[in-house]
Amino acid sequence: MTISSTSPKIAVIGLGYVGLPLAISLAKHFDVIGFDINQQRIHELKAGYDRTREIREDVLRAAKLYLTSKTQDIQNQDIYIVTVPTPVDSSSQPDLSAVKSACRTVGSAMKPGAIIVFESTVYPGVTEDICGPLLAEVSGLICGRDFYLGYSPERINPGDREHTVEKITKVVAGQTPEVAQKLKNIYGRITSGGIFLARDIKTAEAAKVIENAQRDINIAFINEITRIFHALGLSVHDVLEAAQTKWNFLPFVPGLVGGHCIGVDPYYLAYCSESVGHHPQVILAGRRTNDAMGQYIADQIIMRCQNPGAILILGLTFKENVPDLRNSKVIDIIRGLQSHGRQVVVHDPLADPLEAQNEYGIELIKDMKSKAPYAAIVGAVAHQDYVGLSLENLKALLIPQGLVADVKGIWKSIALPSIYQKWQL
Repeated sequence: MTISSTSPKIAVIGLGYVGLPLAISLAKHFDVIGFDINQQRIHELKAGYDRTREIREDVLRAAKLYLTSKTQDIQNQDIYIVTVPTPVDSSSQPDLSAVKSACRTVGSAMKPGAIIVFESTVYPGVTEDICGPLLAEVSGLICGRDFYLGYSPERINPGDREHTVEKITKVVAGQTPEVAQKLKNIYGRITSGGIFLARDIKTAEAAKVIENAQRDINIAFINEITRIFHALGLSVHDVLEAAQTKWNFLPFVPGLVGGHCIGVDPYYLAYCSESVGHHPQVILAGRRTNDAMGQYIADQIIMRCQNPGAILILGLTFKENVPDLRNSKVIDIIRGLQSHGRQVVVHDPLADPLEAQNEYGIELIKDMKSKAPYAAIVGAVAHQDYVGLSLENLKALLIPQGLVADVKGIWKSIALPSIYQKWQL
């Protein structure tokens, strides 16, 4: 293997929330090609527009990054870094179609000696047992002799300006010690957070998949006690405020658990577990609890909102202040309300209207006041636009006796007049 760790040619495959920031950071030090099969995405990026809002226009325009959707442009690179999504299907089973497609693309372009690194979240064994053989089949090369595998799990948190790819600790693993060292040197150029060399690729894959599964389980516990305390007439937020005075109490809060990682990765771990004959108890119990929260919230709203008027949902993305609609659990609230025959109106200032229509069949309204007054307002996502709503803003949107359902604690400091109702998760 003759790849130089100081001047390798790198292709980043997939320019979404993970790939684009990574490609831009690498391009500060190396010769980098950013590849995505979505031609519209490439066109937008070349024009300085990032629909994910992760990269500012000035940073994107200044990046020394060659952008392309043409496979011939990524021929004969030294290193390929695959950052495509790994969702689950309608049965909550791992969907590796994007990873396999990326392997076929890379396999048709790579040369002998190339290193193919996967950042996509997978269960232990995918890189070596699925990706390696597929790359070998397409390329006609032998894995471990003619080309090599690596794994460095992504830790991108959409909308997070503190834990960026240039600041976090990067876990790195290689098919051989030499590959691992080369990847350590390359990733070490872009992050000040340090490099952790995992024992092997499967260990690194396992570490990634449990990071989000752990959060999912912790949030599930809080969601379960929230439902218990509601039944007892207690505020979970008051209970948590008291409990958090203990030094080792973990500060989790109740809510919807969706998105491309926390709401997905536990299913990858469960699938892997069942493949070796172990039926997971805690992991799937946490998923069931969190997946049920949307319907629970909808039921709580129906119990309190007797007026037959329309209900306004504020926010559709999976998380505050990002446009990401992937695996948003707000749709569960919407479907739950609709199952009771309620008319639902949805507003989100960040979500792409076309994507909302294609993904969920939801037509977003442009102005939250356009169909006011409403029988209820549901604060589903804590976008900054909603956090800034005042008492007068809320009153202007509601009918008398209207309900404010505050899922995210957005307006917990606002005291509504007695003519209105308020419920908080």
